[in-house]
Amino acid sequence: MIKAVIFDLDGTLIDTEKYYRACWPRALAEFGFHMTDEQALAIRSLGRPFVIRRMREWFGEELDYHAVRERRKILVEECIQQGGVEGKPGGKELLETLHDRGIRAAVATASDLERTERYLKKVGLYPYFDSLVSAVMVEEGKPSPAIYLYACEQLGLRPDQCLAVEDSPNGVLSAYRAGCRVVMVPDQTEPDDELKKYLWARVDTLRDIIALL
Repeated sequence: MIKAVIFDLDGTLIDTEKYYRACWPRALAEFGFHMTDEQALAIRSLGRPFVIRRMREWFGEELDYHAVRERRKILVEECIQQGGVEGKPGGKELLETLHDRGIRAAVATASDLERTERYLKKVGLYPYFDSLVSAVMVEEGKPSPAIYLYACEQLGLRPDQCLAVEDSPNGVLSAYRAGCRVVMVPDQTEPDDELKKYLWARVDTLRDIIALL
């Protein structure tokens, strides 16, 4: 029986992954590096220390990852100020259904808590969550299972009692390795044949998850 649903944030609950896809290459270009679109997609939800390692493999040890990341954060904020931030289709309906059925809800995200709270409030979803977990609270981010294991611990539940909702490969792997059932709602890319092995289901929108509960 599913007792809780744990959601990724960017690309799953809110429509912001497109900004990261655009802003990582822009930030790196300002430091003299060229990031391909394929590389930008590969680091979706990729947490510490994996993203630092991956970027230095691509661009060399001289890369000042933290400086690039700070510039990327500024660029994303500028994009959000211009384009706004919206909840993904069906999110509020799903969260209301969870509330009505007594199923708890949590967030497990690579984003910091300040930004997570701010954006959830912007789209009117903040009140629905019992717990917000950021990758900064654990030693390793996604695709390590640590963040999902910690989220389950905060809820007082076993991973097999929790459904994880993700939009990216790194997030799917994190939740699967933790022992959660994983539902993917694709955002920027569809799951390939290898990723499909780790999915309990693949749906078009968050609303479609209601039928799985």
